[in-house]
Amino acid sequence: MSTVLVKGARPYGEGDPVDLLVRDGVIVAIASSVAAADAEVIDAGGLVALPGFVDLHTHLREPGREDTETIETGSRAAALGGYTAVFAMANTDPVADNAVIVEHVWRRGREVGLVDVHPVGAVTVGLKGEKLAELGTMANSAAQVRLFSDDGLCVADPLIMRRALEYTRALDVVVAQHAEEPRLTSGAQAHEGELAARLGLAGWPAVAEESIVARDCLLALHVGARLHVCHVSTEGTAEVLRWAKSRGTRVSAEVTPHHLLLDDERLRTYDPVNKVNPPLRTAADARALRAALAEGVLDCVATDHAPHAAQDKDCEWSAARPGMLGLQTALPIVVHTLVNPGLLDWRGVARVMSERPAEIARLPDQGRPIAVGEPATLTLVDPVGRWTVRGAELASIAANTPYEGMELPGTVVATLLRGKVTARDGKATA
Repeated sequence: MSTVLVKGARPYGEGDPVDLLVRDGVIVAIASSVAAADAEVIDAGGLVALPGFVDLHTHLREPGREDTETIETGSRAAALGGYTAVFAMANTDPVADNAVIVEHVWRRGREVGLVDVHPVGAVTVGLKGEKLAELGTMANSAAQVRLFSDDGLCVADPLIMRRALEYTRALDVVVAQHAEEPRLTSGAQAHEGELAARLGLAGWPAVAEESIVARDCLLALHVGARLHVCHVSTEGTAEVLRWAKSRGTRVSAEVTPHHLLLDDERLRTYDPVNKVNPPLRTAADARALRAALAEGVLDCVATDHAPHAAQDKDCEWSAARPGMLGLQTALPIVVHTLVNPGLLDWRGVARVMSERPAEIARLPDQGRPIAVGEPATLTLVDPVGRWTVRGAELASIAANTPYEGMELPGTVVATLLRGKVTARDGKATA
């Protein structure tokens, strides 16, 4: 591997600028001035160095919907967004509910080589919620699946969920639950409240999420398993998690960038780009989620990157597919909602976008400290840079971003995966 010299970066945005020398994928020197005649030089003056980001919730759509995203295009978007590892959700076609499919996703990610692609295995066969999938076979496959989820659908049957938690406890892996009581959300189109009623959209009550989270926290505590809650969207869910953690429940939770920033007022235009599952909630919910993330009640940011073809979004609201792009805009949204208001510093950004997700997924070489002897898996960020979002210019095949035309703060200048430069100055480099 080539030698890379990162000049003038500030790790975690702290202290004086330093040079980081990388050889064979490892940081070998950190000092105020380092010389290396054979090195590829990255001028990082004014940049913040962070551990590479880890996304626990990415839809790469391969196999089955390569018209909307592929492992290659999604990996490019991830690298450009500062990510060095992503978890590809199981709701593909065919569903990733067996070793053959998860190994295909894993191998394809290795072939592309821009980020570590970790397949998520389905909890139940075909995501039908009726019979457990081959959890042990997937966990012990070459892909070494460590996260299981029926995301897009809830594991609604409490007995099936209990059995899943018992099996995953024995395997030392995690169930990631899409918390939605389906009997409360049948036909739902928007957050249940006054605005949905005025707009004539069927309501999606907050309790549909909160009741499943409460149930599953109790089940996880009962069997001693680890539970992860996907895309938390309500203040009530944060309160349930606070209570569960105080009881010693082994539960972690993620929040998406769009639930940190956006709220249901955007639905007034009926623009389906704002349709997402779970739905955008109230401004009060968004404020509570930001506070809960800063406090540590919510553990990490996960993008729920969900590309869709134009025909699945450019249609009437009720027919539109839920989901938004997120990989390239996640950091700017975190900067806008948390760093600039003073809720998080750059150490905090590292915690919620790198360290905690790596810990939850048990990734030994991601989310590591920026220190001599550690893997050079890094993201270099311009903290004062600004850019305007254009869906057509993003790396994903799809363009369904709710941030179209917004000027956002914070830009990723370069991403390194174990010393390999995978993105630099707006271009991904395989």
